[in-house]
Order: sequence, then structure tokens, then C-alpha cells
Amino acid sequence: MIEIKSISIKNALIILGFGAMTMMSCSSPEAKEKQVKVDQGKKDSIALLYDPANADKQIEAFMQNLHKKSAFNGNVLVAKKGKILYEGSFGWADYLLKDSLNIKSQFELASASKPITAIGVMKLIEDGKLKMENTVNDFYPDFPFPGITIKQLLSHRSGLPNYVYFSEDVWPDRKKAMTNQDAMNLLIEHKPNRYGAPDGRFHYNNSNYMVLGAIVEKVTGQDFAVYMKEKVFDPAGMKNTAVYSKAVYEKIPTKVIGHDRTWRRSVVQNYQDGPVGDKGIYSTVEDMYLLDLAIKDGRMLQKATLDSMYIPRSDAKRSLFSYGYGWRTFSPPGNPIVYHTGWWHGFKSLYVRDLKNDVTIVLLTNMANGSLNHLDDLYKILEMPILRQNAYNASGELVN
Repeated sequence: MIEIKSISIKNALIILGFGAMTMMSCSSPEAKEKQVKVDQGKKDSIALLYDPANADKQIEAFMQNLHKKSAFNGNVLVAKKGKILYEGSFGWADYLLKDSLNIKSQFELASASKPITAIGVMKLIEDGKLKMENTVNDFYPDFPFPGITIKQLLSHRSGLPNYVYFSEDVWPDRKKAMTNQDAMNLLIEHKPNRYGAPDGRFHYNNSNYMVLGAIVEKVTGQDFAVYMKEKVFDPAGMKNTAVYSKAVYEKIPTKVIGHDRTWRRSVVQNYQDGPVGDKGIYSTVEDMYLLDLAIKDGRMLQKATLDSMYIPRSDAKRSLFSYGYGWRTFSPPGNPIVYHTGWWHGFKSLYVRDLKNDVTIVLLTNMANGSLNHLDDLYKILEMPILRQNAYNASGELVN
């Protein structure tokens, strides 16, 4: 059950030919603006050019083994220095329907949504619509936890209680999905005990990015899904990426079903699939690579802003692992790596960016087993430092 698709050479030549004709005919400012758009579209398409016949055989063998021996069920893309070395699909989108995955299949990114949410927030900061020093109370005056800044939310140093746990006891109608605004109202009304003081110890917590999602909606006057599409997904060329909230959709419109360690247990979406920002972005491996290209090309954020996101900001003094603004960081000497993981309702994800060697790895799976813990040989093939992943907290997030 393996499917690998590619853009044909013929189509690539058509794209290149169209771009060349456009360049020769451009003269007016309007034409030049149009040329930029065409060139960007051409670049996005050519960047994804991939010929399965030239796939990296070592990576292909590794993935075959991960599928057969460790039950990896999902999609993968590996790229280095602007070239896709390997991409492929393994297994079922929906086991009950015997529906196979394909390379365009959308997966819930789970917490791998967080760096994308952080990009959306940082764009508001660059645009002067938000400041790092703004507090939650600037937007929600009745918020019962004063002194929490945007900076602290981005770096998980707010001390907030986790709404995922707290809401289980106080959300009145399990058949109705919460929105971000509902989750904020629950915190305001019930005032649960916080984990710690603002800017205290690092504590990974979904509330931080749920609150950021709510603030984005307040600042922009737009639904979080609309804002992210306009400011992040569309500029990056991510045509198969969207924010899906159970509060909007009776059934989230994806054919990929999450399974919890065994095919006998598909995971049902519930009221907690409503809040977004901390999760809720659905994407494909190719779209995640397009995001990577847009980040590197400066189409998302300025370099200084990006650099600030990669600075370790947790309190792990003796560890190579830390957390920046939306990114987990791994900092062996001279080889910075940023990444994020996710685990939610039968979906697990891993998005890795080796900044020195220009390597991108995207692994999206709808079988929440331990297959993503067995990637050491893949890192060796790519000549990367080994990023060991085997420590999870109670909410299923890696806490290296």
C-alpha cells in the first residue's frame, strides 16, 4: 500500500516555458507585478518536482522497513538543499473503508500547528498590530491571570492551567464543540488554579497557543482560519492546508481518520477539537515543505524575527533541547535544529528543519504508535545529529 506521485517532466517544461514567455513580455509595472506572482507559482511547482525513479534508495529502504517493522502508517517527505530526496505514502487513510493514503492526504498536525500559529502571531508583531509586551488582559480585561505577555505565551512560560484538562470537568455539553472564545470564557468564569507565576518555569501547555489563537481573532476581527489562510497558507502556496474546527464543521472534512495504536480503535473527534492554534491545522507533507521554502525565502517573516524564534528560551540549562517561539530547539555544537512534534486524537506528526545542512523532514501519521521513535538511521543517512524522541508527558507531547 505505497503510493508515490510526481510532477511529470512534461508539466515542468510547460511551467518553465510559461515563466520564460512571461519574463520576455513584461514591461509595465502591472506586468512586472504579475511576473512576480507567476515566478512564485513557478518556483513552488518546480521546488516540488520529484522523480520517484531518482529517489534516495537508502531513505526508501528505511521507510519500507519503518512501515513493515514499526507499523508506520502515513506520509513522508525528506528534502535537502532545495531538492526532494524522497516522498511517499504508506498504508490506510481509513482502515474500515480500506481507503489508501496518497501524497495529497491531509493530516491533523496536532501540536506541529504551533510553529505555524507562531508565524501568524509574529506577522502581526511585524505589522505593528501586536507587541511582545502586550498582556492577555489588553484584549480580555476580565482574564483572571494578570501579567501574562505574548512573549510568555509563545515560549510556554505563562504558568496557565491547561484548558484541555480543566474543560473536561466544566464544559456543559459534550455534543457541542468549544470555540477559542468559549475556552477563554471558561477560564474567566471558573478561574482554575494556575501552574505557576508568569515568566516562571517553562511548562509546555496547550492553553498558551489556544489563547494566542483567541488573541489573533480579537486583533484581526477575523476567524483564526481566515487569517491564517490569507497571511500564511496562501503566501506560502499551501493550497491543501486549512484550519478545521469542530465548532465550525459537524464532521471535519478530511478523509484521513486517526487511529490509536491499533486499527480496531479509531479516534472520534469531540468538543475539544473546537479550539485551534494549539492544534487544528490540517496539511500535507508537500505543503509543509512549501512552508519551509517560504520561511527560507523570507516570504513569511524577516530574518531577525525568524532568528528570535529559534533562540532557546526554556529553563533547561544543561540540556541541548529547549523551546523558542513556537519551535522546539535542539542545539548540538554548530548544528542548530528546530522542530515540532504533535499527538492528538490518533494523529502524530514530526516536522524537523536542520538549519545548517538545509534538511527538512516531514512525517505525518494517523496511527498513534511508536513508529516515530525509531528514526536514528534516517538521521544517520542524512548526516544529521540524532534527535532522540522518547519522552512524553501526560498530554502526549514530547518533553525532551
